[in-house]
Amino acid sequence: MAIAIDFGTSNTVIARTNPATGEPETVKLPRISWQVGQNPPLIPSLLYVEDASAETVLIGQEVRDRGVDLKSDPRFFRSFKRGIGSDVQGFLPELDGQTVSFERVGKWFLCQLIHRVRQVPLPVESLILTVPVDSFEAYRHWLGQVCQSLNVEQVRMVDEPTAAALGYGLAERENLLVVDFGGGTLDLSLVRLDPSTAKKKTLGFLLKWGDNMLAEKSGQKVKTARVLAKSGKNLGGSDIDNWLVDYFGKTQGVPKTPLITRLAERLKIKLSLQQEAKEVYFNDETLESYELALDRDRLENILRDNAFFERLDEAMNQVLQQAKRQGLEVTDIDGVLLVGGTTQIPAVQNWVQQYFDADKIRSDRPFEAIAQGALQLERGMEVKDFLYHSYGIRYWDRRNKRQSWHPLINEGQPYPMSNPVELVLGASVENQPSIELIIGELGSQTGGTEVYFDGDRLVTRRVGSDRVTVQPLNDKEGARSIAELDPPGNPGSDRVKVFFQVDEQRFLRITVEDLLTDRTLLEDKAVVKLS
Repeated sequence: MAIAIDFGTSNTVIARTNPATGEPETVKLPRISWQVGQNPPLIPSLLYVEDASAETVLIGQEVRDRGVDLKSDPRFFRSFKRGIGSDVQGFLPELDGQTVSFERVGKWFLCQLIHRVRQVPLPVESLILTVPVDSFEAYRHWLGQVCQSLNVEQVRMVDEPTAAALGYGLAERENLLVVDFGGGTLDLSLVRLDPSTAKKKTLGFLLKWGDNMLAEKSGQKVKTARVLAKSGKNLGGSDIDNWLVDYFGKTQGVPKTPLITRLAERLKIKLSLQQEAKEVYFNDETLESYELALDRDRLENILRDNAFFERLDEAMNQVLQQAKRQGLEVTDIDGVLLVGGTTQIPAVQNWVQQYFDADKIRSDRPFEAIAQGALQLERGMEVKDFLYHSYGIRYWDRRNKRQSWHPLINEGQPYPMSNPVELVLGASVENQPSIELIIGELGSQTGGTEVYFDGDRLVTRRVGSDRVTVQPLNDKEGARSIAELDPPGNPGSDRVKVFFQVDEQRFLRITVEDLLTDRTLLEDKAVVKLS
């Protein structure tokens, strides 16, 4: 049985295919799931470390039930997904003599989820995980490492917006824009759902598999979700929570604590359903009391003061420009799907309606569309995708006397590539024994995001537009060298020709030819996996 997990910054959703009906359903797990009104069962993405050395943790609703999320306690973690794979500024907590990174917290959370699923008991033979469209390779690599520790036969990965398009089941619509706006990220993805008569191939991106899981089903027709354009921002509901905490701190002098953050989150949720909201807290033991009130107009002003709508416009314009390069106008988009809790904010829905007619917008499955859509990979849905990030090689910029990056493969490149990219290199020093290349994943030209601590809060902050975030992929001992030179190289002439190509599994593969000796020094070697 396949289990799909939509690991979110604020909430996590687990889905499976009901064996009796054959339809996808959201799984409710005892003690860690919570459910309000008509919403599906959600698992709060919360974790409390009871013993770091023994890896004993509480997760989900049981963290709230014990009240440990309302105190300033370094053992309590929320929004930890945002710190995974990021260069976090500040000190990481040390618990029970161990430094606890966000990668460790995320691993504990996912492993505990699988453990709780099996306790139901439900079998977990195949696992499908969703990832933000704007995630760097570091996050995907971490996810792959976590999967290696799970006793699961097969693990697949698909990006969250594409899964959402499948989850809404609008197969009769051709071009769908998914606005996935959760607790930590805004992801926009324009996908085209096409029928295909091709035989079923390996679906999605396989992280881990057993030999018996790769058999083709001859003649089975599949549906193809082709990604046409993508855009993402490190922006979400937890940012709004922090802005509200800052607002109440400035106007009422309340402290910036987990309790106030929780009250601010409740206000935000209430304002999705009503014009005004109030949260009152009183502790009869400590006599601590707070009364926080907010209305929709004030909330919208707070969003505007933090350049919220400007950042939304940046993401929307980016995805629409990508679409236009493929000959698609706004009027060619057949449907707009809203997923994630932040899309329930009226101001966000009004923003979407500035771009699209209301009859094209769907918002009735904001929480479960991603997890249930990911299950389509098991049921015969093939995902065709392109590279979201650009990739380049590091070089020395003599004019500015600094290291810089030369673009090699641009974002939007479909894979597998039909034609390789060629690069001719020469030696830079006398008697150079080898050629080294450092390959980097280039962030958006519009700037990046810093992740840092403000007291107990994990906060993100935009960096300037003149900075490009780069994550080197092979800058470590033994990984930089791509070819040994015999005889050694000398400056003044071209020495090697390098061919770069991306295969169907997103591996960057390199072939190196020695122009001096007419020998092939490296042939079709996989160097790094791209995102």
